[in-house]
Amino acid sequence: MIMNKKAIGAVASTLLVSSMLSACGGNQSSPAGGSGAADSGKPTEISIMTMYYTPEPPGPDNVVVKEIEKRTNTKLKITWVSPNNYADKINVTLASGDIPDLILLDDPFTAQVRGLVAQGAFWELTPMLKDYPNLMQYPKESWENTKQADGKTYGIPRARPTDGGGFPYLRKDWLDTLHLDIPKTTDELYTVLKAFVEKDPDGNGKNDTIGYIGFVDQNGMSYMGQLQNSFTKVNGDWKLVDGKLVNVNVLPEVKEALTWMNRAYQEKLIPEDIAVLKNTQAKDLLKANRGGGFQDTAEAAWEPTEELRKTNPKADFIPLVSLNGYSNKDSGFFGMYAIPKSVPEAKVKQLLKFMDYGATQEGYDLASFGLKDVHYTEKDGIKTPTEQAKKDIVAQQAFGQIFLKYDQYLRAYRSGMPNDVLERNKKIIDEKAKISTGDPAIGLNSDTNQKVGTELKKKIQDMKTKVIMGKESLSAWDSYVAKLKADPDLIKITEEMNAAYQKRNSAK
Repeated sequence: MIMNKKAIGAVASTLLVSSMLSACGGNQSSPAGGSGAADSGKPTEISIMTMYYTPEPPGPDNVVVKEIEKRTNTKLKITWVSPNNYADKINVTLASGDIPDLILLDDPFTAQVRGLVAQGAFWELTPMLKDYPNLMQYPKESWENTKQADGKTYGIPRARPTDGGGFPYLRKDWLDTLHLDIPKTTDELYTVLKAFVEKDPDGNGKNDTIGYIGFVDQNGMSYMGQLQNSFTKVNGDWKLVDGKLVNVNVLPEVKEALTWMNRAYQEKLIPEDIAVLKNTQAKDLLKANRGGGFQDTAEAAWEPTEELRKTNPKADFIPLVSLNGYSNKDSGFFGMYAIPKSVPEAKVKQLLKFMDYGATQEGYDLASFGLKDVHYTEKDGIKTPTEQAKKDIVAQQAFGQIFLKYDQYLRAYRSGMPNDVLERNKKIIDEKAKISTGDPAIGLNSDTNQKVGTELKKKIQDMKTKVIMGKESLSAWDSYVAKLKADPDLIKITEEMNAAYQKRNSAK
């Protein structure tokens, strides 16, 4: 929901004059890695709104919820919302002014959230955070990329790893069979994909393999995105050139990417139905031994590997470290928990202490895995959920969405993965972290982009798709870029993005 200024002001006024909640509990104390924040005072009542990804949400009497209440001396009232309708629930809740003590803003940069921040509807947390050492273990990108237009922090990031996100992975066993090295450039990748298609890497005597199962959609490059980024060498649509943001689509590197993809399409190294293929269909092709490569997170490469090993023990998909010296760095967050100004300052500190406990190993393990030898067993540092965990709805997909200890290797492990694959993934993530490049435009706002950006992006992608499939020529792309550079909407968007970039940087 996009709110006008009058509506935003009304909502903010409602928030600022609403009854302030009483701060409960005494001076709680907990060592950084201690056994919780409990003391002898009255429990602090905390209301929370968040997502759940389990089949059903945990109930108020959930064993983990009760144990967390006990260890933190709190009384929790959690509103669990399905991710399928979370955006709608956020809109309604923010507009109502009746906001929980901790609310997960899955997108901290909507027009509605920006407006409320500007009106002073949420607590600015920057000066307080130094007192919460476990939260400060989150990577700097998690904090930097969730800052608002004024360069200040209005929420606790739902931290995510910055490295190990979606990037190409390839059949390592096919590379070995064909005596090929792991490619480090897009030229080397092209040679590999051509061999995957033409040299029968699965040894079945049939010409039935696809080099790389990527696809696009009407809104963007989708599962061909990181291949394009390997040419532009930036993760996103904006690149810093001489200190200014430039839309990558007007750069010659995008033409180089389209030239590469058009050739790959003509030589049938990528799917013929690239414009309509779906994620589930692509994964089915991988699991059916048809595909040599795909784009996904490091640990997700285990999914087709595990399936293929049921009949081929040597099957192996390996995530690539980089292409052309580029590796993608993610934002470091998936939403943030904000605290409305209706909460008094004393209670804000209690909320931060509560979330700080959640960032300890103890708090995170309890939230995500439950009780040892009840909800999980542990061997060689790997936790395996029990059937009781399912019955009690104990999972990272439930309370683990609230309590989170930062783990740079979160994208290294998936259930059932053998230790050698896990250790290899960790090393790959370490190597990626040395060179990875993020999106310099995360969180920046352009009013013009809010109005026309979606439609403009669709038009750009439509032209890209036609060029890849040979329905438009590469010279036609040159003509299109010339028009794009002169497009008044893109010019205005670029000006506004740069103004926002300079404002945020000057506020640091």
